[in-house]
Amino acid sequence: MLIDSHIHLDAAEFDPDRTVLIERARAVGVRGFVVPGVAREGFAGLLSLAAARRDVCVALGIHPLYVMRAAMEDLEILDTHLAAGEAHAVGEIGLDHFVADVDPVRQLEFFRAQLRLARRHGLPVILHVRRAVDPILRELRRAGICGGIAHAFNGSRQQAEIFISLGFKLGFGGAMSYEGSSRIRALARTLPLSSIVLETDAPDIPPAWAPGQRNLPENLARYAQVLAGLRDITEEEVVETTGRNVQETLGGWRPR
Repeated sequence: MLIDSHIHLDAAEFDPDRTVLIERARAVGVRGFVVPGVAREGFAGLLSLAAARRDVCVALGIHPLYVMRAAMEDLEILDTHLAAGEAHAVGEIGLDHFVADVDPVRQLEFFRAQLRLARRHGLPVILHVRRAVDPILRELRRAGICGGIAHAFNGSRQQAEIFISLGFKLGFGGAMSYEGSSRIRALARTLPLSSIVLETDAPDIPPAWAPGQRNLPENLARYAQVLAGLRDITEEEVVETTGRNVQETLGGWRPR
């Protein structure tokens, strides 16, 4: 089935029409939505969304761009939620070396702490890896966790293969739709399909057909078409394999 492996359905941008947009996505074949957390303040809303919708899978974590306003006590709250079995993954966590005004030392401190939580609770992680692939790979090698997803992957072929060897799937979405994204499109075309998951990151990373606009959940169906075209395979094969990849990564979670 077609599953969005990374979408921020709880974002304020969707407050006016969230239910309508979800149903529009379902109408074009999207059956599941993996929604990662970004800050402790949003955990309750995420859990409420998952309780109300059986097609939503929740990950909980503190995003690297939110660590400057987070408190160390937030990690204890995250630990409590994970211990209660309220999340299928720890995320969105990682490092971001693109934004200059976020302390890299504090990012690393929170990243390492959340990797330890993932290992303690036997959970996969959903990673934010912007301009920080090599430092993240170093931390993953040390952490010994249960794999996960490298969201919005934009690294090299060698880095992709290392992630795969560590049990990770790689997320492809809006960037893949731009003909000028030659490296991303080459990876999407040539990496094993068993290592790829589809994502929108909505409302962020809009596609080539809607630049500068709010990214929508329904765009996932067209991403499946783009990937099928790049690989010269059927859309059905893309949907079946990428959906299965998400479910396997998240411990067999299956949307209803």
